[in-house]
Parts: sequence; structure tokens; C-alpha cells
Amino acid sequence: MTDLSAFPITQRWPAQHPDRLQLYSLPTPNGVKVSIMLEEIGLPYEPHMIDIGQNETWGPEFLSLNPNGKIPAIIDPDGPDGKPLGLFESGAILVYLAEKTGKFLPKDPARRYETLAWVFFQMAAIGPMFGQVGFFHKFAGREYEDKRPRDRYVAESKRLLGVLETRLADRDWIMGDEYTIADIATLGWVRNLVGFYGAGDLVDYAGLKHVPAWLERGLTRPAVQRGLEIPKRP
Repeated sequence: MTDLSAFPITQRWPAQHPDRLQLYSLPTPNGVKVSIMLEEIGLPYEPHMIDIGQNETWGPEFLSLNPNGKIPAIIDPDGPDGKPLGLFESGAILVYLAEKTGKFLPKDPARRYETLAWVFFQMAAIGPMFGQVGFFHKFAGREYEDKRPRDRYVAESKRLLGVLETRLADRDWIMGDEYTIADIATLGWVRNLVGFYGAGDLVDYAGLKHVPAWLERGLTRPAVQRGLEIPKRP
């Protein structure tokens, strides 16, 4: 049996199946990137729900795996050279799983780097900006009388949606006919912006054509539907 005792996080969230990949996450826009990817590639895994509302990511066990205290994180018992690997940052995990399985990342070098550019576009731009819209529109920031911060992030989010709209004007997926980790990284954030955050009107989502069609295509994928609910909330 695989021994994961070298990872302190397993003391707080014991592995019932240590031979399977261990996922530490919550169904947030960042968390579902990895659960969707795992569902898409069919790699056996064991999910552990990390309650960020209870600050579980700031305990010593979780910080031992991700010193930045954010979900998602994984332990792969069958990492490089067959040795267990702990990994954090959703973008890095997507790339790792794509390379491990040979799925959802083009093998052609030029297309591979282009795909990674769109993954980093999500990581560096869409995620942070959409998240700020959520804070100022739905969460504590909505109480601020000064709406200039909210309006700044709304304007930038509209611009980013415009970039995505242009990209999708003549293709089904971000990389054309090929569904990739660029789509997996981005779907949950667009869904959250117009769904959970309720910011569709703010960013004029109804005025878009190609992004909504792309989101609908993505949400019809069975693996996406499953991944959006993993780990199960109590």
C-alpha cells in the first residue's frame, strides 16, 4: 500500500485510498478546474472537502502542502519516477495532469505554448478581476459607498470578456476544434461571474454572443457537470 505519511495534510484528512490521487479542494471557480480535469481524464482520485469558511486552509496541515493557504492542492502517489508528489496552484496542476495523461494539451509545440498562454490569461487576468467583481458586487465590498473600485473591476472584466468573445468568434473552443485545459481553466470563472456573483448585467453579458455559446457547450459536458459538484459540500 502507498505510504503518504510523509505529507502532514494526511493526518488531518486521512486517505482512505492512498493509491489514488488525493484532491484537497472546494467547488469554487479555482477548485473546480482540477475536479473537472480529473473527471475528464478519468484518473482515479479521492476528494477531500476543505472548508475555507472555517479557515481550514490556514491550519498547519494544509499549509504543509500549500504554503499560500489556497485550494486546490493535490498529492499524486504516482508522481515523477513513481514517487509521491504534492502540488498546488490550479494552473500548475492542470498542466501536470495534462502532461501525465497526454490529454487536453496539444502535443504540437506551437499549439502547446499557445494553449498555455490562454491558461495564464485566465490565471493572471480573468480569475483575479472576476473575483474582485464578486467581492465588490456580492460580498463585503457591496457595502462600500464608494463604487469606484467596483466600477474599475467591472470595466476590466468587460474588457476581458471582450478578448474572449473575439477569440471565440470563429471557433468552438479557445484552441479551435480542440477542447483543452484553457477551456477547463476558464469555464468555472465565467459561470461564476454571471451565476453565483450575479454580475451579468454589470458586465453586459447579454450583449455577448460567442462567450455564452461556448459556456453552454462546456456546461453540457458530463465531466464538467460532475466536476462542478466535487468535492461535495455537506
